[in-house]
Amino acid sequence: MKVPITKVELDEREVEAAAAVLRSGWVMQGPQVEAFERAVAAYVGSRDAVAVSSGTAALHLALLALGVGAGDEVIVPSLSFIASANVVLYCGATPVFADVDPDTYNIDPAHVKRAMTSRTKAVMPVDQVGLPADLGPLMDLAREQGVPVVEDAACALGATYRGARVGSIAPVSCFSFHPRKVITTGEGGLITTDDVALAARVRSLRSHGASRSTFEREKGGGADVFADLGYNFRMTDLQAAIGVEQMKKLDGLIARRRALAERYNAAFAAVPALHLPTAPPDRTHIYQTYMVRVTPRARHSRDETVAALQALGIGAKAGVQAIHTEPLYRERAAGVSLPGTEQVAREGLILPLFPSMTEAEQAHVIDGVMATLGGR
Repeated sequence: MKVPITKVELDEREVEAAAAVLRSGWVMQGPQVEAFERAVAAYVGSRDAVAVSSGTAALHLALLALGVGAGDEVIVPSLSFIASANVVLYCGATPVFADVDPDTYNIDPAHVKRAMTSRTKAVMPVDQVGLPADLGPLMDLAREQGVPVVEDAACALGATYRGARVGSIAPVSCFSFHPRKVITTGEGGLITTDDVALAARVRSLRSHGASRSTFEREKGGGADVFADLGYNFRMTDLQAAIGVEQMKKLDGLIARRRALAERYNAAFAAVPALHLPTAPPDRTHIYQTYMVRVTPRARHSRDETVAALQALGIGAKAGVQAIHTEPLYRERAAGVSLPGTEQVAREGLILPLFPSMTEAEQAHVIDGVMATLGGR
């Protein structure tokens, strides 16, 4: 049996929604994008939402809209996909790497406090693999310094922190709709905020700095005004139509992911070689990814475990990377020591998890892990 790491979860409603957009003759940014923005804003409880072409674009535009530029520093976790740091470079600023808690995989507020300087322009925590960062202390620190929190919530749509949904807590939150996320638009991203002026600036920046949207421009009227250097970071109606339909089943997809994760947790609870995901009681984990750690007590290394599982047809892979150790950042981060990050990057193991996963497929993964690491 072969079990992939994930599957794209589309059904006939999404296919028909996309087909309807194609039949309408209007594929560019338009009414479906606006509908998708309203749906996400209503779901998370934010005043505004702006859809863009990717989660990376969302982070980039959020930083630009907040005025991040040359000479500034943005504090980010090194344990993340490399885009989390790259967007800081795009703005001409410097990413300052903070360590993570090896239990939650999320940025450590105490390390953030030590990393703050007079040049800190923003703090950008990542809700790693679907678990919200500890936003309360982070926002307190940021307020003390007079800087905003830009939440990289790419993996956490539908998660909660202290009873509030991610996307309604930080001043700015950025989501991704890449195929590996909980819902997908193929590619796509979105910013939520209560700051209407900031949202308006992002709307302009996503469309070459234009004073009007593509849809408004097609309706006619006077010439556009281009006051700022903008980008082609628009989401299309074709993508947004799929997103509108996906939002209708988001809660069900999350419930299924949590049930699958709980089954994994129960199966692996007595395996000393594995450190299982941790979710503090003030947060809900949506398990966008199921990542464990292969501890030093295991009879195989993490990489040996990945190879053994793949030989069994199980789509396992190494976990989240440590950005500061990548060639692009080694010189920029020379002398940086992040023991928690390095431990998780060394030991992290991602196992298959997707809503349509069958009982037989999950049993095959569990049996493979047990056979490789012991416990059965």
